[in-house]
Amino acid sequence: MSECAHKKFGVREEEKKFRLADFFNAHWETYLNEEHKPVTIEQYRAVSAMRVCRTAVLGADYYVCDDCGDVTEVFHNCRNRFCPTCSWGDTMKWAEKMKSQMMDLEHRHATFTLPHALIPLIKRNGKDLLNVLMRTSADTLKDWAKHKHNIKIGIISVLHTYGETKDNHIHAHMIVSWGGIENGTGKLKPIKGEYVRYDFLKNKFRCKFEDCLVAMYDSGKLKHDFRDRIAFLSFLKSINTTKWIINLEPPMPNPSAVIRYIGRYSKRACLSEYKITEIDGAYISFRYKDYKTIDQDKKPVERILRLHYEKFFPRLLQHVPLRYFRLVRYYGLYSTKTVIDEEYLNKDIEQNEEQWNMESPFECTFCKKEKVYLYTIFDKRVREERIKAVFDVNIHPSFIHKRA
Repeated sequence: MSECAHKKFGVREEEKKFRLADFFNAHWETYLNEEHKPVTIEQYRAVSAMRVCRTAVLGADYYVCDDCGDVTEVFHNCRNRFCPTCSWGDTMKWAEKMKSQMMDLEHRHATFTLPHALIPLIKRNGKDLLNVLMRTSADTLKDWAKHKHNIKIGIISVLHTYGETKDNHIHAHMIVSWGGIENGTGKLKPIKGEYVRYDFLKNKFRCKFEDCLVAMYDSGKLKHDFRDRIAFLSFLKSINTTKWIINLEPPMPNPSAVIRYIGRYSKRACLSEYKITEIDGAYISFRYKDYKTIDQDKKPVERILRLHYEKFFPRLLQHVPLRYFRLVRYYGLYSTKTVIDEEYLNKDIEQNEEQWNMESPFECTFCKKEKVYLYTIFDKRVREERIKAVFDVNIHPSFIHKRA
């Protein structure tokens, strides 16, 4: 049976006023026939999946109450990583699963950001340089913990390629255990205090990343337009005139607290539908935080960005995840290859009521008993007309033409 959608997803679901799929439904076909940067196969599939998510195209399951006969219709999800509807449920499931697998220690939220001057190189090299970012940022903290505190730490890393306005802003969010297993004794050892030498970490991160970059250049694996090695090294020197950006939030008391905090960074889509403030014809508006402007409470000012679909679509679609690329990765003690003693694991695994306050479609509202599965129905007519648009990129003539 396919993954299905609940009728309600808690308090936040009721606050949504606009669906991103509706905006794409209104303008996507027109956009494809216009002159613009080519749409990739991954982007086309992501949009097609999002447009049919929780519709008759993917089908629906029906559940019935044995006592009163009340029937509930539950539409199937597309389960695409780009879909804002599916990402919320995926994030919550991931958060609940991870809480029981983390150590009973304080954890910190860390962010490692690449200089914007590297964005053209990253666009050309795709997965290769994104892999380097995730690996070197995690290695920076692992090495620091080993040499500074003689411990092995656990890291959960999440790649983001976008900023608040959905422009290119490539960085890794990390959940870092503020302590770990001591080398030699094998005992759980917390890190006391929150002080770190930021300049040391920044330099270490930069050197690790640039060493990999140079190695790729020397081996001929780096795609670039540099005239020669001197020009390439000169470019690296130019981006080192300012320190690279690393930020660590204060330690949080337990894994449950940090998971609730960073859950919104994990598997969520690029643009949350809760931030959409208006869809007006060919224009869409959404809220974003302006971190360059701080209010009297020392918080970033919230602003509204309004874009025509011709500018909005390519800005958003550049962040469709690359095929088979793992956005969430685990390092150190949280690597899948590592087994942590149960006595060191988090025991605070109570469910977060605020996030999981759902009305289940499987419980009868009137009888308060669990409904039973009845049948699944697919709208064959609609399915035949549109299923290729989800999985077959050759269905659209203009799409083919733009790639000829």
